[in-house]
Amino acid sequence: MQTYTVVADNERHVYTSDDLEQAVARAREAYTAGAAQYVVIFDDMTGDRTEIDPRGGPDAVADRLDTMARKSAPKQGPGRPKLGVVSREVSLLPRQWEWLNAQRGGASAALRKLVDEARNDHQHRDAARQARDAAYKVMSVLAGDRPGFEEASRALFANRYADITPHIASWPAGLRDHLGRLVERARATQELASREAGT
Repeated sequence: MQTYTVVADNERHVYTSDDLEQAVARAREAYTAGAAQYVVIFDDMTGDRTEIDPRGGPDAVADRLDTMARKSAPKQGPGRPKLGVVSREVSLLPRQWEWLNAQRGGASAALRKLVDEARNDHQHRDAARQARDAAYKVMSVLAGDRPGFEEASRALFANRYADITPHIASWPAGLRDHLGRLVERARATQELASREAGT
């Protein structure tokens, strides 16, 4: 499930919600209450910071949310937009185009089928990689200069999740708790990926 997390001053977990507007409202409250100097909203699925600045009045924040929604809306153009099909350039060798064009339904249908098959075959592996990368991105932003960061990062990428805990023990509790949730998601998805691979 898509969620967003608000963190204040790189150490205090403020709020987690599946509603971006609610997360932005809580971030704005953290600023206006005067208790936070710096507030960031993370997309928990990717670990990326959102581009929404929660400061300012409600109208200004609403305008920023509308702008973000328009930017993320599907672009109209070639393809079949009503079906969600979007046209983009793909570069392949001549022999690869020749093989694709010979498939039933043509190159586009063959490519869609190949992508769907790959997604189904490797969904847990891809989810595990995304969860691990999300945890690392958030850790880098919030704790890149904290003691134990390098060791915790190495443990994360080596799938040694239990080893992360002692390296982040000195970090603020709110930060540890938030990273703990992200690391647990990485651990759970990696377990599924290992089962998928039969290891």
